[in-house]
Amino acid sequence: MSSPALLANLTTHGILAAESSGLQGVMENPMIFMVLMFVMMYVVLIRPQRRRQKQLESLIKALKVGDEVVTIGGAHGVVTSLKEKTLMLRIADGVKVEFDRSAVASVVEDEKPAAS
Repeated sequence: MSSPALLANLTTHGILAAESSGLQGVMENPMIFMVLMFVMMYVVLIRPQRRRQKQLESLIKALKVGDEVVTIGGAHGVVTSLKEKTLMLRIADGVKVEFDRSAVASVVEDEKPAAS
């Protein structure tokens, strides 16, 4: 093949390849790629974490005496008193321990026995 024919052949194939892949043009621009990656990171990581954090904050605000809770350290207990930033848990008969409210991981829901 001569040089002009080779150039025409490569140009034709290059144009056809570029037209067949619309996403290729988007991925060639690094700024667009970075924005897409940030959007994906937000949707996959940041948004669910914020949702969980808000749920935990509302759970901590709604604590009341008598609730059975689990702390982030795994201690199970019943809330006996509440203060502004702390709470007192009864973890065994005669054993009360004071925790920060932020140490509460979850509230244990009472399980109803199945009707037989």
